[in-house]
Amino acid sequence: MNRRVLVVGSVIVLGSMGFARSSAAQGPSKSAIPRLADGKPDLQGIWEARNTAAEDLEAHSAAAGIRAGESVIVDPPDGKIPYQPAAAAKQKENFAKRATADPVNRCFLPGVPRVTYMHYPFQIFQTPEYVAITYEYVHASRTIHMKGSHLEDIDFWMGDSRGRWEGDTLVVDVADNNPETWLDMSGNFHSEALHVVERYTRTSPDTLQYEATIEDPKVFTRPWKISMPLYRHTEKNAQLYEYECHVYREREAEKSK
Repeated sequence: MNRRVLVVGSVIVLGSMGFARSSAAQGPSKSAIPRLADGKPDLQGIWEARNTAAEDLEAHSAAAGIRAGESVIVDPPDGKIPYQPAAAAKQKENFAKRATADPVNRCFLPGVPRVTYMHYPFQIFQTPEYVAITYEYVHASRTIHMKGSHLEDIDFWMGDSRGRWEGDTLVVDVADNNPETWLDMSGNFHSEALHVVERYTRTSPDTLQYEATIEDPKVFTRPWKISMPLYRHTEKNAQLYEYECHVYREREAEKSK
């Protein structure tokens, strides 16, 4: 894999617009949470998940290309995705064909929330009007608009994100999602009716708590929720690098026919 420094012009602009961290002393209960000059929690930095949600959101055994891991689903309490019967059958079909059917294996954008817990870091930039997130994976990026409403009659591979603050939590409403994306490598999927509400809460200088409520009345019997910590890269000169996707698995599958 060729890894080179990735420079994104729009991010540099947003970075220059970002508020400087406030030097004012915070109260004892808030001293561990960095804040911007306007008092909002500072979510900026390079973050990454450290779990196996990218392989499968549910608890799972090891399989070809998939590490074993625990469920990150906190609701329902059993840690299972509440599929409708026909959708559950479709997920099993997706799993069986995952080597070639997974959109990520064909170098398509992963969508939300999947992009958050893939095995690649991402960087957050923050201003009062926008929150921008750039991802190491295939140059992906998205802008969270802190004002305005969702667009109509259009979909995006990374959805349309609209944010607001609820106390110290950034809440992001993600609609207009492309139905072709999957939720993980195991074929968990959704339709064009997908609606995601993300919650980012800084719990310490080096951790964010990430939650996402997932709703799709065409696929699931009820809304369900995932939750996981995200960890800040603290190494010297931490940065995103360039990742170029190549359709290796699809080519190998074609060769084997």
